[in-house]
Amino acid sequence: MTAVSIPSGGLFAAHLPRWIRGIRPTLVLSLLVLAVAASAAIAPGLWTHTDPLHADPLAARQPPSLAHLAGTDIQGRDVLTRIVYGARFSLLIGLGATLVALGLGAILGIVAGVGPRWADQLVTRLVDVVAAFPEVLLALLMIALSGRGAINLALALGVAGLPKYARTIRATVQQTRCAGYVEQATTFGASRWQRLVRHVLPNALGPLPVMVTIGFGGAIISSSGLSFLGLGPQPPAAEWGLMLAESRNYLRQTWWTGVFPGVALTAVVMAATVLGRHLQERYERRLP
Repeated sequence: MTAVSIPSGGLFAAHLPRWIRGIRPTLVLSLLVLAVAASAAIAPGLWTHTDPLHADPLAARQPPSLAHLAGTDIQGRDVLTRIVYGARFSLLIGLGATLVALGLGAILGIVAGVGPRWADQLVTRLVDVVAAFPEVLLALLMIALSGRGAINLALALGVAGLPKYARTIRATVQQTRCAGYVEQATTFGASRWQRLVRHVLPNALGPLPVMVTIGFGGAIISSSGLSFLGLGPQPPAAEWGLMLAESRNYLRQTWWTGVFPGVALTAVVMAATVLGRHLQERYERRLP
């Protein structure tokens, strides 16, 4: 008799399209987590109809139950509701910081990559000065000068995180300028602006989706850490780092007030990291 080999995924998996079989479960789970977090930030009413600021002293410090799935805090506020509404602050601050770092880094990187030598040296020295400070320390210094708040926190983290974007874009732009197809475009009469817009930038910005995705998770961690120190949104706002700070003195009595916000924060950051690594693998496979 002739042995019949069955794929490790079973008969059902063998009949699935190849692109579906190539999808990793961890990637699907990460996309699901990010989709839930995004829906909570955009439309929290889809998940809860309770006011995150509503305090009920008679229901304070209640453990998880059917009435309060994640329990209540010391003021009687529903923890799950505050986690849902806290996604808006945490995700928007992380997204804002990432976009600021990307925008400033792209401008500086392009100027250094295509500009004259003196511009390259000036931008390089400026980026080196910013990169000499740890991101969180530089953000702390900027917040000390500008004041607390969500907007100042996002701007400070964005400025502190721009060096990695500026350096990557500068390096890829300079490498792409020396590519053969760009030199061929020059021989066919393409102007410097045409070469930049049509050939250099589209190919030089390839690594950015990977950097943005991974940087987004890092920005959320940094913003939550600074909010934990009281430098982000102020009470009674619902923000994951602030919720962790408010619960730190009561973890023995009300463990749920710190565990559930921490789980939400960890899940979103891990999901963004997994998605970023997946994009990185796809990008590296396309490289010659």
